Amino acid sequence: MKRDNRISASQSLISGGVAGVFSRTATSPLDVVKIVTQVGTFHSKRGFLNAFHAVYQQEGLRAFWKGNYVACIRLVPYSAVQLAIYNRFIQLHMDDLGHVSQWRATVAGSVAGIVAALVIYPSDVIKTRLIVQNSLDPAYRGVLHALRCIYRKEGFLALYRGASLTVLGAIPFSCGSFLVYMNLDKLWGEPSFRFTPLQNFINGCLAAGVAQTLSFPFETVKRKMQAQSPVLPHYGGVDVHFIGMVDCFRQVVKVQGFLGLWNGLTANLLKIVPYFGLMFSSFEFCKRVCLYKNGYIVSPLSYQLAPGVDQSLGPQELRELRRLLRNRSFKSERSTVSNRW
Repeated sequence: MKRDNRISASQSLISGGVAGVFSRTATSPLDVVKIVTQVGTFHSKRGFLNAFHAVYQQEGLRAFWKGNYVACIRLVPYSAVQLAIYNRFIQLHMDDLGHVSQWRATVAGSVAGIVAALVIYPSDVIKTRLIVQNSLDPAYRGVLHALRCIYRKEGFLALYRGASLTVLGAIPFSCGSFLVYMNLDKLWGEPSFRFTPLQNFINGCLAAGVAQTLSFPFETVKRKMQAQSPVLPHYGGVDVHFIGMVDCFRQVVKVQGFLGLWNGLTANLLKIVPYFGLMFSSFEFCKRVCLYKNGYIVSPLSYQLAPGVDQSLGPQELRELRRLLRNRSFKSERSTVSNRW
């Protein structure tokens, strides 16, 4: 989502936040099914479709939005840290003409994502615990209660259990993204600067699908490590018992086979298109609302430009210009009235 100079930084941030919350909330059921399948709770024993039925039958409709609150509130600090690190990395590796290679841009995005994920990692652990617990007989009554209980009963390091997998998983994720973006010209048969918005949307979904598929085993093991706890019933509902990261990989392959590392991938892939589609469409709507409020378009329901408005001006410049024109008009009216008298 490229920055439009006709909306302020705060408006852009708010629009992105609203889009992120809306798209995440709308696709939360798929996220819940993905995580319970990765962890291996009893909901997921009979396959992907039956997992939806099991969650609904055992805990009701509200269970599909377990952990959604903490998932939404972590968007703001995550985005802020990610953007700051990404911009800094780009500035350091920019050439004299202001260009950055695709590989360095991919690495910058990966590094920024890793740092942001590690900064707010405890919230990801809490989200996993809230999702895998039985909401009708919960061990945690909310975000703060979960944070307090994990810290008191399991120690501070429990809030970073599995964090190393975030770093390891970024390697295949970055390679997958780079592999897709390097072959887009061949895929579409035209240079990238000619891509339409629809083509860019498809490119983003394709890159996300490939990258997440390659890094999915690391996320599966991470979810199991986050959920497993000796102080919770059934050790947090994890389907294999293990000691450490390497043993977790070994136990999953031993009990479920190599493909067991990709449990939950179906829900994850099905989430990509609606998630990004809702994010882009809701961001564009918020952007139109801001443009209408700033006076650049005639209605928030379309991009029809307001007549007589210089679209190259920033919001502050446009406000100052309007204020100047109003003052001139007022002085002109006063001068006309004085001449009549």
